[in-house]
Amino acid sequence: MADMSRFPNRLLRGYAAFREQRLPHESSRYRVLADAGQRPRTMIVGCCDSRAAPETIFDAAPGELFVVRNVANLVPPYDPDGEYHGTSAAIEFGVMGLKVQHIVVLGHGRCGGVQAYMAARDGQGGAIASASDFIGKWISLIAPAEAFICEDPAETSDAQRALEFASVRKAIENLRTFPTIRSLEEIGEIELHGAWFDISTGELHLLDPQSGRFAIPEVTP
Repeated sequence: MADMSRFPNRLLRGYAAFREQRLPHESSRYRVLADAGQRPRTMIVGCCDSRAAPETIFDAAPGELFVVRNVANLVPPYDPDGEYHGTSAAIEFGVMGLKVQHIVVLGHGRCGGVQAYMAARDGQGGAIASASDFIGKWISLIAPAEAFICEDPAETSDAQRALEFASVRKAIENLRTFPTIRSLEEIGEIELHGAWFDISTGELHLLDPQSGRFAIPEVTP
């Protein structure tokens, strides 16, 4: 038997609860997914922040969402340069392999990646970014998003939130640099969406593609 003494006990307790409470209700679904494969209709590009899990926010069942998570929910521009591109590869797989019909870029409040970028930009430390091998270069992708900050005072009253919103807008623009996504959107076979989750209140804000503003949607129970 494997030695479990060093494995986090919280995870073992969580797995036990899953086996006892959720799996009995989901077992048939898991069997179908195992036999037929996954066919999610929606891809979420979200942040790896532990407070903003898309499966929790959208109360998703197994197989419903194809989730791509990284620091600050960023989408790099299309750049097939032969290097390693984890986010771009996952997006490509979701679009070309799974044929998702919707891509949602999901930002969130109090984003540590956006906060680190702002601190480094303003010369206020940014120790994580400056001392890292990867984080500083990665969050530099946020810089072009500053041009997408809305001039609405209701949005700019909170500088970090304004940049979090703008980063979602920029990520959607970067998705359109992928030739396959651009072509599929033009013929109506894929839709791109922006959203932002307030971790302090649990409220979801959606990006209106016409106005470019974020607003809380009316949700019918």
